Amino acid sequence: MDALALYGLLVLTTLPPLVPNSALLVTTGVLAARGEVFLPLILLIVGGSALLGDLLMYLAARRFGEPVRAWMRRNPRREALLEWTSRRIQRYGLPFVIAIRFLPSGRIAGALASGVLHYPVRKYVLGAGIAEATWATYSVGLGYLGSATTGRPLYAAGIGFGVSCAVAAVGAAIQWAARRRTLREPSEGNGEGESGGASKGGDGGRGEGWGGRASSAAT
Repeated sequence: MDALALYGLLVLTTLPPLVPNSALLVTTGVLAARGEVFLPLILLIVGGSALLGDLLMYLAARRFGEPVRAWMRRNPRREALLEWTSRRIQRYGLPFVIAIRFLPSGRIAGALASGVLHYPVRKYVLGAGIAEATWATYSVGLGYLGSATTGRPLYAAGIGFGVSCAVAAVGAAIQWAARRRTLREPSEGNGEGESGGASKGGDGGRGEGWGGRASSAAT
């Protein structure tokens, strides 16, 4: 494949979310180990295009908060994931903005939650930049190190893809456990509200999570 065509394909598969690209990134690492493409440029393209995609999602959610909320509420699991993400962004800040990138669907959840919460732009760009640089280095590095170590491109690509799948499986398990816990939280919160006489309704709780507490995320 022509190098310029490969660079363009990398941009097209890393800028938007939810595009399967693990095999392509590992294979690109193998090509870099063989000297067919320039590794630093590959890392810059992969990390930079992914960061640009994150920033576009963040800005869209920051600008169009109400439509994003409406979209979230159409799916209970999606809403639960994004509510869980927003709480932890408010609680942990920058470290969680970085960490959420490595969970399944975390790239979308982190960008949208940060945007709706009006999380500071500079902090978000810093966190997303660190996350995407780490992700790009890890994804391409699997193929590069595998090929450099074994000297067998197909074998190295298979190992890299297998490791990527294993990491994704661990992330999916963490996400599944987090969703189950989040789905139990509303019922526990309602019980506390009834016993303590609190006047927080279901919609009010959501409003606080996505709007009322935005100021705490911005500090």
